[in-house]
Amino acid sequence: MKAIILAAGEGTRLRPLTRDIPKPMLPLGGQPLIGHLVGLLRAHGVTEIAVNLHHKPEAIPAYLGDGSRFDVRITYSYEEALLGSAGAVKKLEPFFDQCFFVLYGDVLTDIDLATLAVCHRQRNATLTMALHETDEPSRCGIAETDSNGMVRRFHEKPGPREVFSPWANAGVYAVEPSILRFIPENSLFDFGNHLIPLLLREGEPIGAYLSNSYFLDIGSLERYEQAERDLTVGAIRTPRPPPPMKTDGPRQCDGDNHNAACTSPRENQFRRRRDRPGRLLRGLRRDGS
Repeated sequence: MKAIILAAGEGTRLRPLTRDIPKPMLPLGGQPLIGHLVGLLRAHGVTEIAVNLHHKPEAIPAYLGDGSRFDVRITYSYEEALLGSAGAVKKLEPFFDQCFFVLYGDVLTDIDLATLAVCHRQRNATLTMALHETDEPSRCGIAETDSNGMVRRFHEKPGPREVFSPWANAGVYAVEPSILRFIPENSLFDFGNHLIPLLLREGEPIGAYLSNSYFLDIGSLERYEQAERDLTVGAIRTPRPPPPMKTDGPRQCDGDNHNAACTSPRENQFRRRRDRPGRLLRGLRRDGS
């Protein structure tokens, strides 16, 4: 299987930490969040990975390069204007010639992707979404499932009186390429707001994988700090960081061609900035931010 990591968001709720880097580049446990996700995919045998880019687009290629030090190959897709989570997939349509995973680039997780893939195939689904129980259903999409493990109802970020299920969208999908025909080109189109409701209306089979794995949306300063605490105490296990990137000197992307392997002095700059979120947050509080 292939995969895409959705990494184009601007991370406005985490500013000023995301002023100069995209949210998936925030350091956690000695490496950026996106490094944990690439490592998770590689640990499950996924070696063809796409990453979409928008905010500070040079930062992620500067860290991941062509993917070789993770033992994967990475394809970059630059979005001049944000296309949404599903629109990002549509832009990469030629890349998705087989079943693939979708991972939200701001979700730290240790999900068992192999079991998700088995569940997806057994249910003959067009899309299978990982679900986890939540005490904050209004933060994300919620789903109701039937006795066969299929999604029969979905609501993105419901209001307090609209909650009908404790099972929340975990931000990880197994997807068939056939969904691409439902996504308009060059349009803002999301999985939660648009695609999943559309698939349900069209009668497409959507599977549910009820997971007790670790999931944390790094969507606020408090959750970012919580992620580091959880890594420290071993609440989540992630693959080891890759070896340091080797470079003979600065190189740059070829204009907007972010499929080029990129390394630059920014990688060393990022290493100097690696720190525990607690220290970063304390610095912000001292500054009165």
